[in-house]
Amino acid sequence: MLLLAWLIVYLGMMVGAFLWGGLADRMGRRQCLLISLSVNSVCAFFSSFVQGYGTFLFCRLLSGVGIGGSIPIVFSYFSEFLAQEKRGEHLSWLCLFWMIGGIYASAMAWAIIPHYGWSFQMGSAYQFHSWRVFVLVCAFPSVFAIVALNFMPESPRFYLENGKHDEGWMILKQVHDTNMRAKGFPERVFSVTHIKTPKQLDELIEIQSDTGTWYRRWLVRFTNIFQQVRSNFLQCFSIQYRRTTLLMMAVWFTMAFSYYGLTVWFPDMIKHLQMMEYSSRTKVFYKEKVEHFTFNFTLENQIHKNGDYYNDKFIGMKLKSVIFEDSLFEECYFEDITSSNSFFKNCTFISTLFYNTDFFDYKLMGCRMINSTFLHSKEGCQLDFSDDNNAYMIYFVSFLGSLAVLPGNIVSALLLDKIGRLRMLAGSSTLSCISCFFVSFGNNESAMIALLCLFGGVSIASWNALDVITVELYPSDKRTTAFGFLNALCKLAAVLGISIFQSFVGVTRAVPIMLASVALALGSYLALKLPETRGQVLQ
Repeated sequence: MLLLAWLIVYLGMMVGAFLWGGLADRMGRRQCLLISLSVNSVCAFFSSFVQGYGTFLFCRLLSGVGIGGSIPIVFSYFSEFLAQEKRGEHLSWLCLFWMIGGIYASAMAWAIIPHYGWSFQMGSAYQFHSWRVFVLVCAFPSVFAIVALNFMPESPRFYLENGKHDEGWMILKQVHDTNMRAKGFPERVFSVTHIKTPKQLDELIEIQSDTGTWYRRWLVRFTNIFQQVRSNFLQCFSIQYRRTTLLMMAVWFTMAFSYYGLTVWFPDMIKHLQMMEYSSRTKVFYKEKVEHFTFNFTLENQIHKNGDYYNDKFIGMKLKSVIFEDSLFEECYFEDITSSNSFFKNCTFISTLFYNTDFFDYKLMGCRMINSTFLHSKEGCQLDFSDDNNAYMIYFVSFLGSLAVLPGNIVSALLLDKIGRLRMLAGSSTLSCISCFFVSFGNNESAMIALLCLFGGVSIASWNALDVITVELYPSDKRTTAFGFLNALCKLAAVLGISIFQSFVGVTRAVPIMLASVALALGSYLALKLPETRGQVLQ
């Protein structure tokens, strides 16, 4: 269930990156960024309160659409305010905030989700668990960004590219005056010595008032924008940009496939090691007979086989990793039961009453019900986070993984404008490839955590370099379209990488290591085929 929720968000990010990236080149960076952040905030808010699992996934899908749109727009928007000699450095500092966001999310998860006492319910239909508080808290930074963005101007390059020269000059003058005051030269006057005006496309479509109803006029506008976005996207594959786009597609795909695949595989492997140790302590009970007994305590990490339970009461219990197999329950009573990772397999229930329990169909595997009744079963979104045997460790691992990229961010910020984008990209990818081979030596939790931090620390510089190269390779009228498309491809590769790597957890390490290493090596080689963009003026 959790893996599906992750994949749904990535699917939404893939759609959002392509959608908002294309629209930002036609409607403006700031406007589209505001809309995408608003979509993320609103849908994150609703996903915190909805009760149905299908509705929750739909809200997360729409939230992903908003998140995906913000990434390509932010890099393009910020880069169009930067001087060329410091562009790589400042874009790397921008990437640092992705790390800060990861630390914030993992810290909030670490602080909030394990507190199961924070939950409450209204009847049996509405339940609000601690993980819902976490989802809500994660929407706060997006709300703050919306407020801050209202005080920021549109990209001057977008204005100039679309013929709005007065608006563009006004913003550039504000930037100039602010910088000169900061440098101690407030008397310097903003002036332009050279301007290259882009050829304007005829995009005006006259819509008569008698065209029809309001929605037909909106349909004409929508069709016009769609055609413009489609034409802009196809131009990324024109003769002028075809080779660059194809190489960028390959580099983005290989890096995302290996990076996201491994970064999700590492925590899954740590959890698998924990589960192996946890399973080694499982208590097994055979053919136990219990009559006229009241169970009102927690059962954990147990297997009960071929048991007979007659006229027993199970009241106010928590079942954690408990399995009843081939057992008989006759004239029993279950009330206020909460279970996680617990199942009944091939059991028979005779004249048994279930009241306010969460024993859904998937927890009753091959069971027979004879004259048994379910009353007021628990409803709502039953996402189960309590089956983590060491929840704090999982969130702490995520926290360390986010913090581990700090050295790589600092190195890329300091060296990206000195050694060039391609050397940074290829060098970091090569080091990431080498670090993959150490994974085979990770036989315990501590070793796997250290390897996760090592891989994240050396690979982040390649992502920073790739973001900068993507911004600098395309002109202003295609920048967010190309970035959005490549970022959508990145999310597709992430979904494939996560799905494939996760299927090998507990099976073998050789395949994930080989796949990640080959992908990184190929990406590093192809990156050297790209043109160097250091010192290049944005087109």
